[in-house]
Amino acid sequence: MSRSLHIEVFFDFICPWCLIGMRQLERALTELRASQPDVEVSLEWHGVQLLPDMPVAGLPFAEFYLRRLGSEQAVQMRQAQVREAAAAAGLNIDFARILRMPNTADAHRLLQRATALGSAEQVEALLERLFAAYFHNGENLGDPATLRVIAEDCGFAPVDLVDSLRGDGSPFFGDEAGMAANGVPYFVFDRRLAVSGSQSTEVLLGAMNAALARSARQQA
Repeated sequence: MSRSLHIEVFFDFICPWCLIGMRQLERALTELRASQPDVEVSLEWHGVQLLPDMPVAGLPFAEFYLRRLGSEQAVQMRQAQVREAAAAAGLNIDFARILRMPNTADAHRLLQRATALGSAEQVEALLERLFAAYFHNGENLGDPATLRVIAEDCGFAPVDLVDSLRGDGSPFFGDEAGMAANGVPYFVFDRRLAVSGSQSTEVLLGAMNAALARSARQQA
């Protein structure tokens, strides 16, 4: 008899810890499926726009973080911390390639529309491509033309995306708007057990097992 596990992930595309957390989640899921192949997992991705007041054209990346952290030394220390955590998760984040801190409203609207229209595989491919566009390729996720090309590469028709790519900087307010207070990434397992922050594979796997055990007790 199969069992089910529903996982919700709250994230923003500009958050490196969200990309790192996604990789750790993938590892945890691989271990879960190896040890408990009868568990059917469903993933639900929720966009949270951390900077809703960001100008539509974004801001220079280096300038944004210098103002945010106060000094070049603080920026270098933060980026070194992120690179170290990313490397441990099998990722290479090249901050030198990122020129702009973008407004992510359209990127979130795009993923929301894609989730309604596409298959789970298409949504996963789009999510992966959007993160790679920003953290690996230095592309501007605030540019509707860039987003359109990425979506088309993932099999979505341009005519289906028109309403989501506004290009006006209007904030993205999904059902998850209030989740920004919890920080991202934020994981919810079976709508009962929550884990905040970019946690290790072991922590996420432990949360999955705890959620499954709780469901089993309730069904007994």
